[in-house]
Amino acid sequence: MQYDYIIVGAGSAGCVLANRLSSNALSTVLLIEAGPENNALSIKIPAAVLANLKNKTYNWAYQGEPEPALNGRQIQHDRGKTLGGSSSINGMVFIRGHALDFEGWRQSGCVGWSYADVLPYFKRMESYSHGGDAFRGAEGPLNVYRPNPKEPLAQAFIKSGEQAGYPVTDDICGYRQEGFGSLDRSVYAGERWSTARAYLDPVRDRPNLTVVTKAQVQRLVIEGGTATGVVYKDRRGKITNVHAQREVILSAGAVGSPQLLMLSGIGPAEHLQAMGIDVVADMPGVGQNLNDHPDFVLKYKCTQPVSLWPKTKPLGRVAAGVRWLLTRKGVCASNHFEVVGCVRSGPGVEYPDIQLTMSPVAVDDDTWKPLQEHAFQIHVGLMRAHSRGKIELRSSDPTVPPRIFVNYLQDPRDRVLMRKGIRMVRELVDQAAFKELRGAEIFPGDSAQSDTDLDTHLNSHTTTQWHLSCTARMGPKTDRGAVVDTSGRVHGIAGLRVVDASIMPMVTNGNTNSPTIMIAEKLSDDIRGYTALPRIEADFWQHPDFETSQR
Repeated sequence: MQYDYIIVGAGSAGCVLANRLSSNALSTVLLIEAGPENNALSIKIPAAVLANLKNKTYNWAYQGEPEPALNGRQIQHDRGKTLGGSSSINGMVFIRGHALDFEGWRQSGCVGWSYADVLPYFKRMESYSHGGDAFRGAEGPLNVYRPNPKEPLAQAFIKSGEQAGYPVTDDICGYRQEGFGSLDRSVYAGERWSTARAYLDPVRDRPNLTVVTKAQVQRLVIEGGTATGVVYKDRRGKITNVHAQREVILSAGAVGSPQLLMLSGIGPAEHLQAMGIDVVADMPGVGQNLNDHPDFVLKYKCTQPVSLWPKTKPLGRVAAGVRWLLTRKGVCASNHFEVVGCVRSGPGVEYPDIQLTMSPVAVDDDTWKPLQEHAFQIHVGLMRAHSRGKIELRSSDPTVPPRIFVNYLQDPRDRVLMRKGIRMVRELVDQAAFKELRGAEIFPGDSAQSDTDLDTHLNSHTTTQWHLSCTARMGPKTDRGAVVDTSGRVHGIAGLRVVDASIMPMVTNGNTNSPTIMIAEKLSDDIRGYTALPRIEADFWQHPDFETSQR
């Protein structure tokens, strides 16, 4: 069998590529997904996030290696394994990142990836619930909803940020990211709006598009320095070889794409040889430069019955479920991350490096079951960690998950920043707006005040925001650590691209789903030979006194 394009992975990027590349009726496209169809009702329900993450039918649920700076704990890395990939099981948080993230990409050698270059693609991909403007799109396939937070805790969060001296922003994806405001989500008419819903469903009947599910790619076929196809095992265990007349495109994510490159002999030569794999291309950057956003959660009692806890009880869940089934409204129609604070950790920091988000119910860290009392929690996310990790093969067997070393808080600067984030939260909940709502600090507790105390809790409770990225980063060929060029083409291997979060040079300041979709939109034009969309030179807000002021 042969196709013009073979796309490996039907996730956030793969679904975009399948849509755009198959828009030419003369081009045949094969989309291969290791997981099943995305038919489960729970995938449609925004509030069912935790249930979806617990379901290994749709979640790779990779077990990380022991983290040296986190008491040797093994962190689970949830990644989508179904049509839509992680966009079908994630928290639906939609945030692009800061304009200066992309300026940083350009400065790292990625010409064509400045903010002015990527903004047109962010606009093309979305249909924003508040309509289009200089920053937002109104006619794209991805529906993005901006909530109007009315719950007391959400309103207190934003008001407290303002009382603490931070700006309030009307649109975190627009002119001003920095500050406190509403947190957009990829939800439409009360249902999760994954890339499978947005990009794949509308084109599934195209005769030139073939979608194969429950099929795990074993390796790439490389002949004479050119990628000519892939070998995959289907749901019945049959091995199938397919040929690509134009390109093979890896969109298997920040774990899957480097794993497949290494299984195919593209990666650090010494590591491949140790795995018994013939070296096709010695490429030391494959699997390296792993970025993530560390996460730490503070929990507080409520002094009034303002949390969602009663609605998580059996009768409350049944009532909410019935309402959602009948109307697509109510508690189940939200991901319950409706507010955010994007803040800078100190003077001299150019743009936000700490993200604060609030959930109106507090949960047990191990079971994810709601605490049996009115309580809420605030997440501290470190957006530009200094620590770097890596992904390596555990075996030459494609069915064996790779090793994931994130090295959380290994760089002491990250620990300093996380402590600052914790203290920012404590200052936030001490503001007048929270006074009538916030009770005692459940975790880490008022007794944890010193750096040593906080480090103890960081070691035992820091976890992931599930934003693994940068493991096949973009960069010029002269950069030995770069894996792909600015068009996603793998250095030294013709006919092979990587298009997903793994090619980010540095992780963005925010959740990674939105920029991953943008990457696929932008590179879909490059693959088709289209001229890039015209640049949009848009002004963006930066604190005028950032060098001397923290807020």
